[in-house]
Amino acid sequence: MARVLSDKEVHSYQQDGFVIIKNFFSKAEIDKLYKVATGDQVMKENAVDLNDQTGKKTRLTLWFKPGDDIYSLLVRSERMVKSVEKLLDSPSPVCHFHSKLMQKEPKVGGAWEWHQDYGYWYKNQFLYPEQLTSVMIALTEANKANGCLQIIRGSHKMGRVNHGFTGEQVGADMVMVDHALATLEHMYVELQPGDALFFHPNLLHRSEANTSDSPRWSLISCYNSLSNPAYNDDSLGWREPISMVEDDALMKAAAVGATSQSDFLKKEKDPALKETGWEKEVLTK
Repeated sequence: MARVLSDKEVHSYQQDGFVIIKNFFSKAEIDKLYKVATGDQVMKENAVDLNDQTGKKTRLTLWFKPGDDIYSLLVRSERMVKSVEKLLDSPSPVCHFHSKLMQKEPKVGGAWEWHQDYGYWYKNQFLYPEQLTSVMIALTEANKANGCLQIIRGSHKMGRVNHGFTGEQVGADMVMVDHALATLEHMYVELQPGDALFFHPNLLHRSEANTSDSPRWSLISCYNSLSNPAYNDDSLGWREPISMVEDDALMKAAAVGATSQSDFLKKEKDPALKETGWEKEVLTK
């Protein structure tokens, strides 16, 4: 049987904007995937850097349509898809918006500024934030020293906060972030390899630069309901029901990395990274 979120865990997500599931993937599964990821030349060649306010680089490789590589077998696994199905506010099929391999290297990995994912995806013109969600799978240990995720518990209930540019990133209006920090609980999300963080697209979150001697790698998959159209996005995954695979597919399959045919993100084509005009009215520093 697939390990699917319980009703209690779904309630926690709805109340807090997130839920952490320990050991959602086994050590053997994560060891296999991480070994492939660290040697994957295609992933390295298609990585993009986004500068934070200090000029440090946050590196990620993002792709839209899942295939048959080892990453996609995790993304398409029954435990992921059926858990997400319980979180999305729609009876329509689950679709895959995008996944990204986050590579925060020792000493040089940059920060992510305070933001909501829907602060980005609002520019893709998705209609319903409640029909989007993200799942972060830790591939290495995540702690304060290596720049683990920080969140503001319950901040998803604020709705979408205005976002502007901070460095090359999209950041939330710090007036509202400061109000949230004064009112709600600020948390560090420390994870072990294989732990999963399910989080709402309006949950405010950030991370510090990696000043440690250890890498912080994670895989973040973003899912959408078929009933939630994006009117400013040319990618295909969000409009196609995901093809689910059995939970043991990752361990049974050959250790195959990404292929050059994958539809990777090109920074210059991302609607979320383009100026619309109203960003200049937002205080992000």
